[in-house]
Amino acid sequence: MKVKEEEGYKILTDEKDDVEDFASFLRSQHNAFKNDNVVIDIIKYGELSLEELLSFLDLSNEHRKGKRSFVIVNDAINIEKIPEELIVVPTLMEAGDVIQMEEIERDLGF
Repeated sequence: MKVKEEEGYKILTDEKDDVEDFASFLRSQHNAFKNDNVVIDIIKYGELSLEELLSFLDLSNEHRKGKRSFVIVNDAINIEKIPEELIVVPTLMEAGDVIQMEEIERDLGF
């Protein structure tokens, strides 16, 4: 896993070739980033099934309970098929924007 620090969040990128293994690895390493807003960069997976994307659902729910953002970057899946609990955007720039908006909402008490 590659970690890149940005202002207000971390970008976690898979360096291997199995998205479900990456989700499992992130679950095992959650304590290392549980207090950070995170962007999960899986844009490299041009072919991604809904089932593969759902492998991040439990981790996303757990992370968001801690009042931190969890945003996935991937443009290979139809946005209409994604459950509301997952935030998936097509670019890293949009992921940063989502995190900024969620931080403002948290600051305002929403």
